[in-house]
Amino acid sequence: MSKISPTPVSVLTPLPVTSWARASTQVTTPATSTTGTAGMDITKFVVSHREKALLYGGYSTYHTSLSKKILNCRKKLNIATKKRGTFHPRNQVTAEQVAEDHVYIHLQLLTAERTWADAMAVKAAHSVETKGIGGKTRSHIVSRLEKGARTAEQLAEVLTQTASGASSVDILEARAYAALLRGAALFEKQHWEPCLKSYSVARIIYSALSTSAKNDIFKDLLSETIDPSIRYAAYQAQIPRTQPIAEIALKYFQHAGPELAAHIEKQNPAILQHTDADAKQGTGGAPATLTWRGREVKIEDAAIAIAWAAVGAEKAKLADQLSSAGSLAPRELAGAYDDILVASQDAVDATKQAIDELKSEGVPQSDSRMQSLQITRTAVNYEMISWRIGRNRALIGQDDGARLDFGAPSKKKKKQEQEQEQAEEALEQKGRDLTPGRQIAKLKEKVVLYDGILQSVESIKELPGVANDQELSAQLEATSQYFTALKCLAISRSHAIAGNTVNALALVKHALDQCTAALPALSGSDDGKPAPRNIQVTNQHAGLLRDILGGELQRSRALVEIHSLNKSASASQTAGAGKPLSSQLFNYPTGGVDLNNIVTYPPRLEPIPVKPLFLDVAWNYIEYPAKQQQQQQQQQQQQRPAAAVQDKSKGTEKEPEPEAKPQKRGWFGFGR
Repeated sequence: MSKISPTPVSVLTPLPVTSWARASTQVTTPATSTTGTAGMDITKFVVSHREKALLYGGYSTYHTSLSKKILNCRKKLNIATKKRGTFHPRNQVTAEQVAEDHVYIHLQLLTAERTWADAMAVKAAHSVETKGIGGKTRSHIVSRLEKGARTAEQLAEVLTQTASGASSVDILEARAYAALLRGAALFEKQHWEPCLKSYSVARIIYSALSTSAKNDIFKDLLSETIDPSIRYAAYQAQIPRTQPIAEIALKYFQHAGPELAAHIEKQNPAILQHTDADAKQGTGGAPATLTWRGREVKIEDAAIAIAWAAVGAEKAKLADQLSSAGSLAPRELAGAYDDILVASQDAVDATKQAIDELKSEGVPQSDSRMQSLQITRTAVNYEMISWRIGRNRALIGQDDGARLDFGAPSKKKKKQEQEQEQAEEALEQKGRDLTPGRQIAKLKEKVVLYDGILQSVESIKELPGVANDQELSAQLEATSQYFTALKCLAISRSHAIAGNTVNALALVKHALDQCTAALPALSGSDDGKPAPRNIQVTNQHAGLLRDILGGELQRSRALVEIHSLNKSASASQTAGAGKPLSSQLFNYPTGGVDLNNIVTYPPRLEPIPVKPLFLDVAWNYIEYPAKQQQQQQQQQQQQRPAAAVQDKSKGTEKEPEPEAKPQKRGWFGFGR
């Protein structure tokens, strides 16, 4: 088996900021003195200080802040060395001092944390080097971690004494913290067997505390720090991957001794038999095989087997919950899917991690293990996406939103309606009705959910091996067409509410075409039992949608026809505004008859067409016999001598003025 350069996951990777933030608000500062038998909260104290420092700086900043806090603790306890004073070796903390003041515990914890921060700062500075961490640097890191482990172990030894007044939980937390630092030191020294023993102690203790105290900090320590370190150390120790982490921890915990086991049994008596719920599934009911599309593959990774068993358990739990709950609101129904989504996501993460580990080992894609993991990856991803689609379908409502239903009113509105039950029924009904704007907003929410479902279906098509399965590809295409039809139906209803009837008709027609195309590829039918919704769409769902779309299509056509008639009627009314009915007898009065405007009275003088008018242009260019005689007579009249008029003063004669020429007229007597 090929070796991988060790990466101290347990000590280099800090805890998630969210988990530290939950703990930081509940921990007192080291300057606050607490006495008596109150809980010491060792784990919360350590985690909160790491969060505060690492959130705004690195390990060097954390180291500097710890030095200041240690000095403040020593000043509070009057054991600080004064300026220019002689240094005296400090005595070890006793149980009586711890019982007197809990600041002694804080002092020990801060001292151990400072050595851990120093080691992490050195490692982070050299982790970017291509050659890796050298021998001297690694020795320095190991020495600092061992010093911190010794300090934590001394504190745990003091707390086990009766005079300290520590409770069983305090002793367990101190032992777990000491084992965590000891495991980190052994991890850096690459001593895998002792490292597994130390980390196993920490895992068993934190598992017991997480089940009894219900604290997320312990769960985060297990998932983010301890479990990855155990898995890596087990790999280096040639332990097969098929063995669960819980079994490994239980195996290496045997050396811890009966005293520690007695403290653990006080918190959870069954923890040493099954470790936790995951171990119970891994040892007893974890499946050994996985079947996908008629092909059975062996589950070789224990983490995948445990996660897949958890998916099956959550599936049965969801079915029981839905069958016993009766009718639930869409949001409450969708909330029931949270657990199975988390379980399926864990299965996906475990499969991806197993594939990455094989790739890092250089295993080719043609290897049987890699082929089995690829099939497993497709199966678990399909399962996760299927439940994600089921959750969206639950949010949409009954019948996948095919029926026009805007959902039940909120709790606040229900309370208001109950208060108004004594009021009039009409006012109450008016208050429950939604305005068109709110109706369109509800439909937009459904469209967003449909888009999410369609994206999920497209992501399934991209999984390995799906494209080669023709039957599955046809079912996915039909499912996509089914939800596309629902999306178009929701958008068409919003257009109908807004008054865009033509757009609504086009969308309904497209939705009906999509549903009709999807119906032959969908198979199966409901057995009548209430089952959780997932990606599976049956013939009954598509048939119901087709019937609804058929009715919506006829309704949309009627609305478009009514809209067209109203539009033409309004146009004709606008064009004939003011005209009496007698002048519009050729138009049907769709908007009604105005009986006050039947005829125009008193009648007005108006021109009416009687006969056509012709302009006699040919008269000027055609020679007619009558026309020649008339022209000759006119010439003779012009040549007659005019009577000479003698001007007595000048002795001149005035010629007579020529007569006016008659104008030419056309055939019909009209002038030109």
